[in-house]
Order: sequence, then C-alpha cells, then structure tokens
Amino acid sequence: MKNSIQIPPEVKHIHCIGVGGSGMFPIIQILLSQGYEISGSDNNESDILAMERQLGVKVTLGHSPENLSGADLVLYSAAIMADNPELAAAKERGIPLWERARMLGAISSHYGESVGVCGTHGKTTVTAMLTQILYGAGADPSAVIGGKLRAIGGYGRAGKSDLFVYEACEFRDTFLSTYPDTAVVLNIDDDHLDYFGTVENAMRSFTKFAGMARRVLYNGDDENTVRAMAAADTPEKLTFGWRETNDFWPADIQRQDGLCRSFTLMHRKEALCRLTIHVPGEHNILNAAAAAAMAWLLGVSPEEIARHLEAFTGAGRRFEVLGKVRGVTIVDDYAHHPAELAATLRAAKELDFRQVWAVFQPFTFSRTYLLLEDFVSALSIADRVVLSPIMGSREKNQWGIRSSDLGEKIPGCVCLPGFREMADYVMENAQEGDLVITLGCGDIYKCARMMLNEKSPAAASRP
Repeated sequence: MKNSIQIPPEVKHIHCIGVGGSGMFPIIQILLSQGYEISGSDNNESDILAMERQLGVKVTLGHSPENLSGADLVLYSAAIMADNPELAAAKERGIPLWERARMLGAISSHYGESVGVCGTHGKTTVTAMLTQILYGAGADPSAVIGGKLRAIGGYGRAGKSDLFVYEACEFRDTFLSTYPDTAVVLNIDDDHLDYFGTVENAMRSFTKFAGMARRVLYNGDDENTVRAMAAADTPEKLTFGWRETNDFWPADIQRQDGLCRSFTLMHRKEALCRLTIHVPGEHNILNAAAAAAMAWLLGVSPEEIARHLEAFTGAGRRFEVLGKVRGVTIVDDYAHHPAELAATLRAAKELDFRQVWAVFQPFTFSRTYLLLEDFVSALSIADRVVLSPIMGSREKNQWGIRSSDLGEKIPGCVCLPGFREMADYVMENAQEGDLVITLGCGDIYKCARMMLNEKSPAAASRP
C-alpha cells in the first residue's frame, strides 16, 4: 500500500491562483470531475481561461483578496510569487494553502497504477504519446499533461480506470510530492540550476523520485540518468535507448516524406512492432520508443500501440504546425532550454524549407545568464534569429542580463521590444518556402498568431 494524501472532506470550494497555467488546467479538470467547485485568478487572458470558463470555473483577471470568497482551500503553482495578495490573504484568514505539487500528489496516490514521466526534456511529448496510446486502446486512463492533446481535447482527462499518467516535473523538486508506481526517466540535464545549483544535485532528486516507485523505465544511454538510477532503490529497473544493450530500442529507422519516421521497437532481441510517427526529429524516435515500451509494460498489445501512436500528431506547442501565410509556414514550440532548442532546430533543418527562422522568447534571467553560450550555440543552428525581451516570470533580474547580450553573439540576430514588432519584422522579411518557429515556454505563441493574422500590416503589404 503506497503512501497517501487526501483532500480534507470538508473542502468543497477550491480557489486556484494562476488558474491559467498549463500545469494547473488538467488538475482542475480532474477536480471538477470529482465534484469540487472551482474558482481561480490569473493576470493574462488565454485559451486555457476560455476553456475553463466553459467548464464552469469562475475566472477573475487580476489577483485580489476578494477572489477568495467562499474558498475552503487555496491551490497555487510554484511560479506564484511569495508576495501574491491572495496568498497573503489566505494565510491571514487561515484558509489551507496547497501548492500544485501537493494536489498532484493527492491525485496520484489514489490510483493503483500511477505512471510519472520525468526528465529535463521530452516529458510532455512522452506523456502525451502514452496517454494517446492508452486512451485509444480503451484503457480509459486519467492524465495530466503539460500540453494540449487533440485526442482527448485538452491537457488532461478524468478516466474511470485505476490508471493515471502524469507529467512529473523536477522544478523545485515538485515531483517528490507525488506517488509514482512506475517512474519513466527520460534524461537529466543542467536545468533549473537556480534551484539545484549543480547537475549532481538534480541527479540526486531523480534518484529519490525513482526510489519512490516499484518500477522504473529509464534512458540507458544518458550518462547522468544511468548514474542516478544506479543509486535508486527501485525493485524493477528497465532501460530504453538507442543501443541494443537496452531492454527496449529502435531498429531499422527509416525517414519517410515530411515529418514521418518509422522504426521497429525491439524488446531485447525480439521485435515487438513496427512504429510510424508523424513528429520530426531524432529525439522523438526515442520519445516514441519510451512511450511504446511503457504502454507494452502496461498491457497494451503491440498492434494497438502501433495503431494509436501513428495517430499522434504532437502535443500542443510541441512543433505544432499552425498554418501558412503567403507561403511561409508558422510553427510553435515550447522549447526553452538550449538542448531543446537545438533538437527542435536540427529537426527543422532536416525538413525541406528554404530558411528556418527561430523567433525566441528567453525564459527566466537565471537560465539565460547561466546557459548563455549554450543558447548561442543552439540558436545559431537557425538561418535567422529574432529575440524578444527576457520573460523574467518568478525572478528579479539580479544578473543584469538582457536579450541583447545573447543576440550580439549570434550573427544577424535581431532583438525587438515586443511581439507586434517581431511579427511585422518576420513577415516583412520571410520569403515563400521559409519555416518560422516561435520558441519558448512563455507567451511567445501570441507572436505566432500575429504572424498568422492576414490583417496585420506586414502580411497585407506582401504581394
């Protein structure tokens, strides 16, 4: 019997600070399905807020103590600043405060098979792939995904089975508040160093997470992951990776037209099934192998795995093709760490486009400062680079870092003050056959929408 945390029985109305976050929305979907009344607040309008209103959530723009009216419990995300007026008011009034990770823990602890997908890169894609396979195969899972999955019409779902799949984020050790039965560990890289300080400290947290599970499926070709998992006290350990020495690995990889790739998923020396994916990049072959292997371990037949993985066309904001304007293809991607940017831009360069534009919004001052040279290397893969100001989010700029410090190291890079200027510049200069990718985990997707808007002055002026 695994550990458990329960929402107090007297709680009927839950108020969510930062209700528009992609990580908060699937939690809210599950809570709504369990009969809770939900209200929430956020600073910026978004598609998520619109969807939540349709589900019956009372949403308020702006944070104020008045928004807590009737709340029995206040839920907030780790990105909420300590001086938030609603947090302060809840403390003064004695209303219980739960961080999002604790609520995810409460949800995960009540399922017989909770699968926590973690790693510096690829969490959302693998969680979405696995959810799509399980949902399509009739396993009826509950899920919490960091991106929108078309197959389920949202960022998560409340199923009726005893199976729960969730994205387990290492940021500030939030995943250690959850209760995995199986841990999927994709990779461990140098991210969130403002919290961890060193990669070794991050590795220790991943070791703890895997040690909470009875089974772990991990990347046997990632050095940091291998070292971290060797120290994990997990009864069953399985690996996936590129090499034949892993328990699961892709063989006979073939690139087909466009975004399509195919490979044979091997289980040791046995061929399980031939898989086809419609998302670009070598990294997504490994993501698909991990998701397919996990689905097989959960009892899904190889035939069902192949059928439903082939139907996967990507999670929201993961190389999401938004449309075309005057022959220019617009794509949006969540990549915000140098390794993710490099993987996305390399995948883009493999495709048949004239030039690849990287339109990037750096996220957090600390990451930009600490990984500056890595960002330069990754963004330089693109043919053209356009930068927005850094989105500081939860941080104050104690490093004095600016986008121009990054841009001046990238030949031909342009730094512009806002999305309107960026969209107009790109559409004035991009040519037919170009690929434009907006990149970042903030609100850079708004820039992509501006480029898609035919009424924009720049778009309208093009022949």
